Amino acid sequence: MKKSGASRRTFLAGSASAWLAASWPGIVAAQKHAQQAVQSGAPGKLEFFSVEQAAEVEAITAQIIPSDETPGAREAGTVHFIDRALATFERDQQSAYTQGLVDLDAKAREVSGGSGKFSTLTGAQQIQVLTAIEKTPFFGLVRMHTIVGFFANPEYGGNESQIGWKLMGFEDHFNYKPPFGYYDANYKKV
Repeated sequence: MKKSGASRRTFLAGSASAWLAASWPGIVAAQKHAQQAVQSGAPGKLEFFSVEQAAEVEAITAQIIPSDETPGAREAGTVHFIDRALATFERDQQSAYTQGLVDLDAKAREVSGGSGKFSTLTGAQQIQVLTAIEKTPFFGLVRMHTIVGFFANPEYGGNESQIGWKLMGFEDHFNYKPPFGYYDANYKKV
């Protein structure tokens, strides 16, 4: 039986491409802002978050992409990317972050017996809190922003010292010679 119309995959790819194309100038601006904040060595100027909110978001990002034998989201400066995104191309997500941080605080107090903010909890307690909220739109949004900020072109920020690229083995030559893959090499043999 032949299907008519576009598949879900085609639709989703088109939707993602449309969002990316529409948001590209804002993404680039957010990346540049994050890069300047990280490279300055001084605490970055926050545009949306308060200092306390930034500490909470940074703690979340550090659990999403933790530091171990390699640097994580904290070292990549993703909180600065997220802050800039919320001040520019993701303004419509500000209320999601504001409410999400209130809910995060309530869950952190529940887990800690009322004694602390998320950023002051132990790693195990933070994971317990994040596991409890992982299916919420807020967590999904923070996770998406963390990943975008972590793997972005370091020229624009959010991927300080190519941390994300090094983790996935990406070489930033941007100028490759053919054959580009096994299929091209096999094609030339025929």
